[in-house]
Amino acid sequence: MNQGKKYRDAAKKVEPAKVYGLLEAVGLLKEMAYAKFDETVELSMKTGLDPKKSDQNLRGTVLLPHGTGKKVRVLVFAKGEKEAEAREAGADFVGSDELIKKVSEGWVDFDVAVATPDIMSQVGRLGKILGVRGLMPNPKTGTVTFDVAKAVRESKSGKIEYRLDKQGNLHLPVGKKSFPPEKLGENARQVMAEVLRAKPASAKGTFIKSITLSSTMSPGIRIALTELSSAGK
Repeated sequence: MNQGKKYRDAAKKVEPAKVYGLLEAVGLLKEMAYAKFDETVELSMKTGLDPKKSDQNLRGTVLLPHGTGKKVRVLVFAKGEKEAEAREAGADFVGSDELIKKVSEGWVDFDVAVATPDIMSQVGRLGKILGVRGLMPNPKTGTVTFDVAKAVRESKSGKIEYRLDKQGNLHLPVGKKSFPPEKLGENARQVMAEVLRAKPASAKGTFIKSITLSSTMSPGIRIALTELSSAGK
């Protein structure tokens, strides 16, 4: 009940009919903070895409300049010298047969999975476990690669994956509420710029219909669409 009151008090600070500049919205989020933990800040975009059409099912990655603020646990499926390369790059879990068996039994205590192409025929059998959690390695996101060191470093330093949900929306973390406003702003602009670059050629009508910034415990704040033009430069 108390938490509900805090949320309502925070929501009163947001003008429902107003669209905010990005940094203005970041400042408002910080002003509304009441949670006792460091909340994740999320940028959401409603698109005009139809995710049921394969040529409009937007998916990709973006490397946040200031990271996510979260410690990322990276697992690498690899053998031989690639296994050693992954460990040297800082992977948290590395292996092949034993690791595949462990995951097949339901263990998923990691945030990103990377695999070398030569082992994907085995990793592919883990689809029912990894796929539903968004953890299946994929060439499109750079997580099926022989350059495992690069994949590990990027994942650790703030590379995040995005994909449309069933309603045609995108939701991406852009940092923690404790981040300085300019860092949250730069991360959010990088996300917007990357999504604009990834616009499918088959997209018709308005590509981005609305943008909202929120944190784990806050109401959403609508962002002015004019921020897209400055992000894309």
